Amino acid sequence: MLFSNGLSHQRTPSTRDGWLVYALKRAREVDPTFPRVTPHDLRHTAASLAVSAGANVKALQRMLGHASAARTLDVYADLFDDDLDSVAVALDQARMISSVGKRGT
Repeated sequence: MLFSNGLSHQRTPSTRDGWLVYALKRAREVDPTFPRVTPHDLRHTAASLAVSAGANVKALQRMLGHASAARTLDVYADLFDDDLDSVAVALDQARMISSVGKRGT
């Protein structure tokens, strides 16, 4: 779970004087064009990285603290679009392996 101790959610960082405000200030000192980042942006980034690393919907649900996997898919379904290509490639490879085995019999 983001902003948590692994068992329960912690408070979101203060928008006035929390660690995120300090980190953004430091980032803008290095690069004045550094964009505005919110805790929600960090949460979405964490979800995106988890999906691209191969996390399944149930793992992502638990990580984000959603009550159901359906809720996770409702919010983050666009992140799973590449999965369709992976499924198509895997099915095509399975078909090719299957048909190769049948040709030799």
